[in-house]
Amino acid sequence: MSGVVRVLIPVALGTNRDADLAAAFEAAGAEADRVPLTALRSGEKKLADYQILAVPGGFSYGDALGAGRLLGLDMSGWFSEQLREAVSAEMPVFGVCNGFQALVRAGLLPGDGDAVLAHNMNHRFECRWVTLEADGANSSPWLAGLDEPIRCPVAHGEGRFVAGDIDTIEDRNGVALRYLGDDHLPAGGAYPANPNGSMNDIAGITDPSGLVIGLMPHPENHVFDRQDPLRGRFAGGNCLPLFKAGVDAVS
Repeated sequence: MSGVVRVLIPVALGTNRDADLAAAFEAAGAEADRVPLTALRSGEKKLADYQILAVPGGFSYGDALGAGRLLGLDMSGWFSEQLREAVSAEMPVFGVCNGFQALVRAGLLPGDGDAVLAHNMNHRFECRWVTLEADGANSSPWLAGLDEPIRCPVAHGEGRFVAGDIDTIEDRNGVALRYLGDDHLPAGGAYPANPNGSMNDIAGITDPSGLVIGLMPHPENHVFDRQDPLRGRFAGGNCLPLFKAGVDAVS
């Protein structure tokens, strides 16, 4: 594919990380367009005119009925046909935090039956920096540029990944990112390295194709080294390679 890669970022009431996500994709060389869901519903904007769908974080609809539930229902209801066509056409899809929750609610993730993003184990909202490592067995194009751990913040109250079929996800190498401890060893479920108590330290997953990725932390808030409050004092790179890999996959 030639030309500028266009990224569609759907926006709902309460979404508040769309500008950050657009800036991250633009830093990776793409053109990002923040579009109200109503414009997709009316046909004013069409998903088919874009090469990447990126669902941002925030508190869509105030997280009424649960984090990401109403946004997920909108996605699967208002433009479900467009979503099916996009997935069939192998369009890369990215969902972060509330966007990850929406992709799970909409049925695009994890792609293996029953999974939820439950309340954090400590029943508190968590806002802190974490270290992540890509699972080397996952061949998702989104992970192609991650050859070292990365750092970024989390900001969620419902981010604990729970799946009854966790072995199925592990067996198909569907885990994208895991939380690491300060020593870059597995967090082992320990707080605060694993800030929410997610099973198997899972911070993000992909669908079986590897084209749809969802993660709870906010990589869009660390695409430049200067954004890290501990820059130079803590090992772990920025997250720009994650966005570049997605853009490169359709360039």
